[in-house]
Amino acid sequence: MKKHLAALVISTFCVTAAEAKIKVVASFSILADLTANVGGDRIELTSIVKAGSDAHAYEPKPDDVKAVAAADVVIVNGMGFEGWQQRLVEASGFKKAVVVAADSLKPHDHDDDEHGHGPEDPHAWQDVNNAETYVANIAKGLCAADVENCSFYKGNAETYSEILTALDAEIKSAINAIPENSRIIITSHDAFGYFSEAYGLTFLAPEGVSTEAEASAKDVAKLIRQIRTEKAKALFVENISDSRLLEQIASETGLRLGGTLYSDALSASAGPASTYIDMMRYNARTISSAILTQ
Repeated sequence: MKKHLAALVISTFCVTAAEAKIKVVASFSILADLTANVGGDRIELTSIVKAGSDAHAYEPKPDDVKAVAAADVVIVNGMGFEGWQQRLVEASGFKKAVVVAADSLKPHDHDDDEHGHGPEDPHAWQDVNNAETYVANIAKGLCAADVENCSFYKGNAETYSEILTALDAEIKSAINAIPENSRIIITSHDAFGYFSEAYGLTFLAPEGVSTEAEASAKDVAKLIRQIRTEKAKALFVENISDSRLLEQIASETGLRLGGTLYSDALSASAGPASTYIDMMRYNARTISSAILTQ
């Protein structure tokens, strides 16, 4: 009887150990989706900033402190995107690995410092090629925390990167269909610098690279002059921003609203941008359609 009981205990322990998942915390929804594609069913994933929410101005909550304290890995964007991240880590007492997904990427320079956000633009995921770097860094971080499943993470990363390469080509095709003299558009804040460099569009915005500081009357007046001088073709609100300022600019310039773009957060699961791939595809198609159907 004792032998049977011992065998049952060992068997149960082996099953439990095999099914154990490492606890991973990602700072915001886009990063969480990239992490899910690498970690698959071997991780238990929590996103601090949820879909549809603005990570720039986020204030961590007690549940966030608990999630980080219990985590095996914390994954952040870096580049100053999560201004609250260090406070959260310190408050939780977390001492394990913090993976910086944007590590090794060259920051896009934001040359207008009027908004006080500095020259570094943290929205590197807006270039799909950069997302491939994110995926490689995430896989490396998960491998360090969970050596036994490293080949699983690497395999997922390779498969997902192939999908991202195809997505990059799809976006280029959609934007290349827009005449070069029609590629100036307006968004709520300066979140699309990497998209601009990668795909050949010019984005103008009343706010800087963060949403924390509101656009001044001077900023808005300057933008309206640019719109009229440079003949911008469409104006888009962002899912994380109040649309009223953009509606005012549309009214004063005669530009029509071309729809919603997803910049710093995914949509809810029922929305059109519930994954990173859906988000990037939706943004490209929305921009192209708004301009080409004028």
